[in-house]
Amino acid sequence: MLKQYLQFKLSQKLSPQQIQLMKLIQLPTQAFEQRLKQELEENPALEGGKETNENEFDSEYDNADDLNDSETINADDINVDEYLSDDEIPDYRTQANNYSSDDDEKTMPYAAGTSFTQHLINQLNTYRLNEEEREIAEFLVGSVDESGYIRRELSDIMDDLAFTQNVYTTEEKIEHVLKIVHQLDPAGVGARSLQECLSIQLHRREKTQQNELAIDIIDNAFDQFTKKHYKKLIQKFDISEEQLKEAVSEIEHLNPKPGGSYAGNNRIVEHVVPDFAIKIVDGELELTLNGRNAPELHVSREYNNMLKGYKDTKDKSKSQKDAVIFIKQKLDAAKWFIEAIKQRQQTLFVTMSAIMHYQKDYFLTGDERNLKPMILKDIADEISMDVSTVSRVANSKYVDTPYGTKLIKEFFSESMKNDQGEDVSTREIKKILETVIEEENKKKPLTDETLASILKEKGYPIARRTVAKYREQLDIPVARLRKKI
Repeated sequence: MLKQYLQFKLSQKLSPQQIQLMKLIQLPTQAFEQRLKQELEENPALEGGKETNENEFDSEYDNADDLNDSETINADDINVDEYLSDDEIPDYRTQANNYSSDDDEKTMPYAAGTSFTQHLINQLNTYRLNEEEREIAEFLVGSVDESGYIRRELSDIMDDLAFTQNVYTTEEKIEHVLKIVHQLDPAGVGARSLQECLSIQLHRREKTQQNELAIDIIDNAFDQFTKKHYKKLIQKFDISEEQLKEAVSEIEHLNPKPGGSYAGNNRIVEHVVPDFAIKIVDGELELTLNGRNAPELHVSREYNNMLKGYKDTKDKSKSQKDAVIFIKQKLDAAKWFIEAIKQRQQTLFVTMSAIMHYQKDYFLTGDERNLKPMILKDIADEISMDVSTVSRVANSKYVDTPYGTKLIKEFFSESMKNDQGEDVSTREIKKILETVIEEENKKKPLTDETLASILKEKGYPIARRTVAKYREQLDIPVARLRKKI
């Protein structure tokens, strides 16, 4: 049986322009510059730099709303090709970026270098290998990951050699060639496990008493070593605590990721550009927005003149009418983009200013224990904006402070009650937890239960499971793994 009924539904839909504005707000400085460059290239009605007599454009543009379909046109009156000619390079292509002279260089130079794989292959050239051994060796080197490991079974490598390289060999032959790869630098490269990586490095070191003990521990008691069962190791090898301490020190100086030590492994260098800067001037906080977020833009005078020319023409053709529509769309888009950038600047500055004043005690001292509990809604209410807008600013922007460059979202945290019933930041509790663990006796690290008791004594009554959660968030291992001899 079919039924008909009316349903009233209230929904909010963002216009395409609002969506674009939200995307602009979300962009950090470097990505914003790329977006700006793209817009300048795609819209010839938008130009960089200062423009004189802006009011003249506004009055002309506002009156050019205009052409109705009933008008007839003489095609010879206006030559569209003259206005859209590519013979001359537009101004916006040649003008310098609109930064003050004291702004950082926009481009970051990158040093050229040999890839990690090529670095290893170059070393293979110093070994005498027959054709089959060389093909296997180069395939093994190509299988080394960025940490310096080969994380594949020899049987899989044997199959791949057969299918992709047409090299039919045995696991024994691959094992033999792998031992040659293990002789390459950095020491430990080509290992199939952490145990093998450490063992390779130890075997290449100068033979001493502690070195030989370290080799024995890694080769024959690796599981007990990783679990820090030091008493069992002392009993197993019949050694003193001091001897074990020296051997462990030898192991701790090894590199668990030999690939990471190679400077020319061609990884992308991440360069953080702060979007804001906070300085302390005469005891007061001063906030500035990175000048690269505030470019000078204007609408093209050439395009304005084109539109004016069409408006003044009495007879107009269909093709010229289409050209006018195109020009007007570009002018509209240029005006909107300029306005959107101004709104972006204002939104960024207002949001960061509210965060700075909310966390004034922290920015004046740099002490994380002075960070107040702060959630997105606190700032959104303060500046009368939506929570999603604040989130877009906080998630992707950095601020240069007297205490280093910080990701803005790090200043947000939940609150908890202390024993006085006051709201305190979870960041404050984590900082105290971190300090307590740093000062503990590493021979007898504190358990989560003990840490919970200590925090309770300090006025922060939190459960053991909460301590465990905060400890994991701080990337601090459990007590057993923090143990030292």
